[in-house]
Amino acid sequence: MVFNYSLIEGKMPGTKLSDRVILVQVFVSVFLFINVLQITTFFMKQFFYTVMRYILFAITLLSDCLFLIITNTTLLLGHFTITIQMWLCVIIFIVLSLYTFITPVTLTAMTLERYVAICMPMRHAELCSTQRALQFILIIHGLSSVPCIVVLFMFFASANPSFYFQGRVCSAEMLIIYRWQAHVRSAVSQFYFLIMSTTIVFSYVQIMRVAKAASGENKKSTHKGLRTVVLHGFQLFLCLIQMWCPIIEDAVFQIDLNVFSTVRYFNYITFILAPRCLSPLIYGLRDEKFFYALKYSTLNGLFKVQISF
Repeated sequence: MVFNYSLIEGKMPGTKLSDRVILVQVFVSVFLFINVLQITTFFMKQFFYTVMRYILFAITLLSDCLFLIITNTTLLLGHFTITIQMWLCVIIFIVLSLYTFITPVTLTAMTLERYVAICMPMRHAELCSTQRALQFILIIHGLSSVPCIVVLFMFFASANPSFYFQGRVCSAEMLIIYRWQAHVRSAVSQFYFLIMSTTIVFSYVQIMRVAKAASGENKKSTHKGLRTVVLHGFQLFLCLIQMWCPIIEDAVFQIDLNVFSTVRYFNYITFILAPRCLSPLIYGLRDEKFFYALKYSTLNGLFKVQISF
């Protein structure tokens, strides 16, 4: 989703920042600070980039940072009615469309990693080795690019060549020329919603079965993995709802523009910003090894700053 401020406010944007835009700036700044801090922690410890689940975690952090930076930039461009040529808007859409799907697809992969670790422990080292990390990354990006390719194929087949050099405020709606294209985009998103939701439910049920049969330390470890899958499921649910947002917003738009602007703003905060602050909480704070590394790097950094002064 390419964020368009004018559509969110339901009126012509001005030159002053509104309360809504200021609040978004605060959220984005906080999330980026936390994510960058954890990315730094990840690369400071060699152990983390030799373990599959931490590698996948880093992918979500990196993709979320890029996603937040670009969406926030388009928000500000829309607020100040800064127009850009449509060929540049298409490039922005390609990046945002890709990274919109990378986070939920990676969360699904992280859930499967927990499923293999708990339900197939003998094969975990083989299936989730660091040697397979590059393959996983390529598969994640490949699956995430399919919806973008579908939308772009429809757009390139319908758009007039002169359209690419028109100056407009960038918005994802600019790439939907005919209504049937919006229906196809929604159908692809719903298909991904179904596949990823089914994967989460399947993993949860299988881990539940193992949890009932486990005992002692295995039971404790299994329940921890089960809680992680539940948190992944909640985060993934918020991300997947984002895929339904265009359908909901389109229906509300036909009824009332002011309600539409409120709904779209709520969707942006709840289903775009919020899920991207949960990854640091799920792994950054709940994971004991990563939490201690984060605590050490943070305190060490603050100590160095104090010494320098």
